[in-house]
Amino acid sequence: MAKKVLIIATSPRRNGNSSRLAQEFEKGALSNGNDVEIVYLDDKKINFCKGCMACATLKKCVIDDDANMIVEKMKNSDVIVWATPVYYYNMSGQMKTMIDRSNSLYGSNNKFRDIYLLACAAENHPSAIEGTIAGLKGWIACHGGTKLKGVIKGLGVYEVGAIENKPQLNEAFEMGKNV
Repeated sequence: MAKKVLIIATSPRRNGNSSRLAQEFEKGALSNGNDVEIVYLDDKKINFCKGCMACATLKKCVIDDDANMIVEKMKNSDVIVWATPVYYYNMSGQMKTMIDRSNSLYGSNNKFRDIYLLACAAENHPSAIEGTIAGLKGWIACHGGTKLKGVIKGLGVYEVGAIENKPQLNEAFEMGKNV
């Protein structure tokens, strides 16, 4: 049965390494008949959460920017894929801001259950991405019945295009194919 897959590419570089992983995941998921959309945050206006907690009552954020549209897409997706560069051993600020702005999903009847992470780091050591995984798991823990289904670690990739000859591109395709 086809799934609705939302890929949130959080890199400020549209054609950066984590975005390339997102594109390969998309190709794989499409090849298996899924409905897939990539949302790139690089051209979206997304303000910081103000901590007002109005979203807990309203079930949407009072800040009028692109985050509300993305949160609505998240709510109605079966699968959410986060693609991020790793900065200082953690997710990008863009990803963290989007996670914070999705607070209205807490306690809602969300469709999503499966979460994937595609992360790229300049560092070669596998532990470089552990902070990103831990941060994402914190968000996942707030959504009952949701779990981290897979992680791709693009390590040792700094310059744009460094991922091109790495096996992680094929791994992203295969992971997408098997959502």
